[in-house]
Amino acid sequence: MTTYKYKAQTPEGMTVSGVVEAVDQFAAADKIKETCPIILSIEAEKEKGNSILDMEIGSGKINMKSLSIACSQIAITLRAGIPLARCLELIGNQTEDKGVKKFLLQTAEDVSGGASLSASMEKYGKGLPITFIETIRAGEQTGNIEESFQQMADYYDKMNKTKEKVKQALSYPIFVVVVAIVVLIIVMAFVIPSLTQTFESLGANLPIITVILINISHFFQHWWALIALVIVAIVFSWKAYVRTEKGKEVQGKIQLKMPGLGKIHTMSGAADFANTMAMLLNSGITVNNAVEITAKTLGNYIQQSEIDGMVGKIEEGHSLGECMKATTSFPRTLCEMCAIGEESGELSSTLEVIGDFYSNETDVAIKAAISKLEPTMLIFLALFAGFIVIAIYMPMFTMYNYM
Repeated sequence: MTTYKYKAQTPEGMTVSGVVEAVDQFAAADKIKETCPIILSIEAEKEKGNSILDMEIGSGKINMKSLSIACSQIAITLRAGIPLARCLELIGNQTEDKGVKKFLLQTAEDVSGGASLSASMEKYGKGLPITFIETIRAGEQTGNIEESFQQMADYYDKMNKTKEKVKQALSYPIFVVVVAIVVLIIVMAFVIPSLTQTFESLGANLPIITVILINISHFFQHWWALIALVIVAIVFSWKAYVRTEKGKEVQGKIQLKMPGLGKIHTMSGAADFANTMAMLLNSGITVNNAVEITAKTLGNYIQQSEIDGMVGKIEEGHSLGECMKATTSFPRTLCEMCAIGEESGELSSTLEVIGDFYSNETDVAIKAAISKLEPTMLIFLALFAGFIVIAIYMPMFTMYNYM
């Protein structure tokens, strides 16, 4: 809803001013004329967004799990015969996610005023995925909005579960790396300097391995600020670089070609493509539009570019399977199954099956990568710990000669 300021005359001829909320200026005028037949002026109020109190904290993205639950609840209430605006209001009031709650209540108010659901959600759901808006729009066009909500509930539930699997698989290696970094900082900042003072006070000739460790400790002590600055500069420079077209391309190639991780990105991209395409096609969206929308949801730039480049070819009359076979960043099985699905007239169901397959393959690839990463990390940590232990204890065997 938009807020409008107005000046008008009452039937008695008195000039009054006030504000009214409406979908557009015409609807606002209709509301004003209910009490004031003559409108002198009417204009939309400017939105206030500069105050710190008005700013929202966070990335603005909608949580997939909360979105999936909300879609499922909306689908159920719509099937029960509850009007759309009332349904959105009910689900919005009971959801705990603040982002979902806000846009559902705002959308409910807009829809009750006569606006379309897709236009209202596009207006208020700033963090909503593009697949959500387009699926709603397709559901409105086909008159099957409750089925669109149910399909999105299943789709976002599947995407959330895949995301959680990745998080769980990576949690242990990340924990080990963080612990190793903390231990390294403690040893270099506190343990080694105190031992260095002891060794130097005894005037002993230290073994070369101990000298190396002490020099490393001194380096970190004297240059830690520069090291931190260089790391921050590298991180920010890389982030700025990958915002450019060339940077996105380089990052995409690295993601697909990295040992172990490359397979994960390839399988994950294939699963995202198949699952998103299946959901959009089931919602009644045409193949070329579904391909265009799906391209925007893919995380890898190379895969995204290849899918986006297929839109024009499909509009020229080429089949999806034919276009997929020309790609290089997707598994051959996916390309062949797209062609088979088109030939059999069961493209959406074929994509659903192949999407589940590649979701499982992504899970297997992640577990395989972790199984190789864990022993590698343990060996590295063992060598690191062994180096420190030897460097510390070797001088201790000769310390008694100087006591």
